[in-house]
Amino acid sequence: MKRHVFNKPWEAYLFLLPWLVGLLSFTIIPIIMSLYFSFTRYDMANSPLWIGMGNYMTMYKDPRVWKSISVTFRYVLLGIPFQLSFALFLAVILKKQRAGVRIYRAVYYLPSLFGGSVAVALLWRQIFNKEGIINRLLSLLSIEGKNWIASPDTALYTLILLSIWQFGSSMVIFLGGLQQIPQDLYEAGSIDGAGKVRLFFTITLPLLTPMVFFNLIMTIINAFQAFTPSYIISGGTGSPVDSTLFYTLYLYINGFKQFKMGYASAMAWVLLVIIAAVTGVMFGIGKKWVYYDD
Repeated sequence: MKRHVFNKPWEAYLFLLPWLVGLLSFTIIPIIMSLYFSFTRYDMANSPLWIGMGNYMTMYKDPRVWKSISVTFRYVLLGIPFQLSFALFLAVILKKQRAGVRIYRAVYYLPSLFGGSVAVALLWRQIFNKEGIINRLLSLLSIEGKNWIASPDTALYTLILLSIWQFGSSMVIFLGGLQQIPQDLYEAGSIDGAGKVRLFFTITLPLLTPMVFFNLIMTIINAFQAFTPSYIISGGTGSPVDSTLFYTLYLYINGFKQFKMGYASAMAWVLLVIIAAVTGVMFGIGKKWVYYDD
């Protein structure tokens, strides 16, 4: 079958035109406009008014910005270690070939397909409210429950549990990495007298560090951008007492409820800087513990 060779450069660009138009219209131009709006006072009803660093100075003095940053960092720092640990634990279990293992892998992966949806967030709110399943189970043990999502002490932890439940993607990546580890390494370790725990920490975990690092970076980025669970469970307010006020939710409140689009754009760029800084730090630290056999 003869392949078509582009004799003129414009022929290639003609085929790339739909993608280039989409990239320009939905990515590059919005990014540039967002950066411009971040230096303006803009309510979408009137023309943008240039105020320089005004939005950023207001953010610095806004206590809810700092509260949202604190809540988001707690969500990231508490949720990610448990999510990745649980994903790795299940990947190790599901690595072995046994009857029905493919079905179990599919079942465990399913929560990741629906974990960020509105329906699951609504379900989660029903599970942890005053009349939810959790309190019904506790009542069987003669323990009085409470409205977990309405308490400032526990509301954030219900969202962290929801994030841990979305372990499927990380589990699949870990599973792929585990299947690439040569079996002769385990055989050599067993001959030397190493048990399963020692084999895991001396062979499995070091050789799996590239997958751990990849999952860590991806989950950090996704966690900083988490929005739907907080919006649905808190009713779009970050209640109770701003204990579930994610940074992205406060950004949404400013941009689409209070119509302070310039302020929201500034918040978006600060979030970009935070994610870039955290990712950069992780890459710097990763050089010391990520093992590449090449």
